[in-house]
Amino acid sequence: MSQKTAKPSEEKLKPKLLSVMKNYSKEQFAKDVVAGIVVAIIAIPLSIALALASGVGPEQGLYTAIVAGFFVALLGGSRVQIAGPTAAFATIVAGIVASEQMDGLIISTVIAGILMIIMGFCRFGALIKYIPNTITSGFTFGIALTIIIGQLKDFFGLTFENSPIETVDKLKEIFRCFDSLNGWALLIGCVSLAILILWPKKLDKIPASLIAVIICSLIVKFSDINVNTIGDLYSISSAPPKFTVPEVTFSRVKNLMPNAVTIAVLAAVESLLSCVVSDGMIGSKHRSNMELIAQGTANIGSAFFGGIPATGAIARTAANVKNGGRTPISGIVHSIVVLLILVSLMPYAKLIPMPTIAAILFIVAYNMCGWKNILNTCRSAPKSDIIVLFVTLIFTVVFDLVVAIGVGLVLASLLFMKRMADVTEAHNWIDVTDDEDTDPDNISLKKIPDNTRVYEINGPMFFAASDKFGYVLDDKKFHILIIRMRNVPAIDSTGVEELKNIVKRCEKRDIKVIFSHVNEQPMRAMTKAGFTERVGKDNFCDHIDTALLRAEALESSIAAAKN
Repeated sequence: MSQKTAKPSEEKLKPKLLSVMKNYSKEQFAKDVVAGIVVAIIAIPLSIALALASGVGPEQGLYTAIVAGFFVALLGGSRVQIAGPTAAFATIVAGIVASEQMDGLIISTVIAGILMIIMGFCRFGALIKYIPNTITSGFTFGIALTIIIGQLKDFFGLTFENSPIETVDKLKEIFRCFDSLNGWALLIGCVSLAILILWPKKLDKIPASLIAVIICSLIVKFSDINVNTIGDLYSISSAPPKFTVPEVTFSRVKNLMPNAVTIAVLAAVESLLSCVVSDGMIGSKHRSNMELIAQGTANIGSAFFGGIPATGAIARTAANVKNGGRTPISGIVHSIVVLLILVSLMPYAKLIPMPTIAAILFIVAYNMCGWKNILNTCRSAPKSDIIVLFVTLIFTVVFDLVVAIGVGLVLASLLFMKRMADVTEAHNWIDVTDDEDTDPDNISLKKIPDNTRVYEINGPMFFAASDKFGYVLDDKKFHILIIRMRNVPAIDSTGVEELKNIVKRCEKRDIKVIFSHVNEQPMRAMTKAGFTERVGKDNFCDHIDTALLRAEALESSIAAAKN
């Protein structure tokens, strides 16, 4: 029996953990353990900071790192992916928690997880590449801005009169209450920023965020200055994650579906992007569809155990690779270490100053914003791409991520269709005079039979370009029309209908129609619509030379009929 070779899009739905364990060694296990511990130390302050930015308690961030990190390592399609809370979800999670409470977030995340699992089994992993880079750059920069604006209150130690939810309202409240600035909070924030920026230049083995947390917590604790800490604003729990199930109703699921779709798309895009980056670092190749299934499972698990949405974290994954992690074992170790620290050291988190948390999130926002990509796009990209980028960015900040992604996709699609329509044309060979053309099949090098016209269509034939073909019959003094379609890669129902209209008009004028070099997809569409039978299969020729011979035969028969 012959084995069927899988296509690239039909990759195995098999966790990487099962593949790498075949040749696993003690030496690699030691490296994975060290990498897992280092990543856990990095993940703890980040998870707490991102949880607070998301409007939930600090322990929720650790629950996410523990549960989601474990499931992604266990089931994922990448050798080194580290999952947990990321900045991409901070604003949307904060909005859901503010309006729908924690139950609404759990339901949204579970639905998103189910959607990602379906995407994986339907092998949608490769389709993520069809989301334009301008949209991902736009909403990523927009998210970074919303994170920075959201942390200005704690960084400056402001006292708000109101509790705004929307980013624009937060900005207004910052200006309104700026006279309540706390100088001590600003000082701690600046010290934290200095440590976060300067420490990695001298000693990058120990995470700068951990050093900033320890030093600034000690300063606030022993100097007794007036600076809010996590313990002043949140209750701290060192209990391990517990399984919880929210009350679910159909109407609530329906209302939360847009948020769930956004979480699913964001988690898929960011996770697969992280996989691509890590592939380049270790010379491996991830399984995108298995990764989607793992991310979906991880989000369902995270939600049921009190966590928030999770995705692959590029910075933590890169740290895993740099410290020797090469298998999913390091991700499992990372989850176990975070759990141990949660149970034993969580009470000390109440000492962390809020300005330090804000400073950590400033660095996270800076690292994720991709400002270099924005500059490169503005310098070299077409105006349409720049428009899509800034519309997505502005809508992310002013409205929300759901609206931004929706508007960005619609706008990008419309502009893409316009570009495709602009390059689509139909012209008579008489109108083409290119002395430099080296194409051996150039129609100007062929002998055209008398009373025959050859029109060549270039570009996809779809609804946005349907107005390009109306003038094909402007010249009424001929008997045979050859429509050359070698440069038509695709056609939709509107394009087929336009060809039908041309044939109808030809029939009324006793003009015979011949098609030359119809490509595979257009031929399928035309056959399915019954168009090939109407025109006659003999009038579909594979080459222009064959079509010209067919035209000569038809012209001879027409002349014989007249005589």
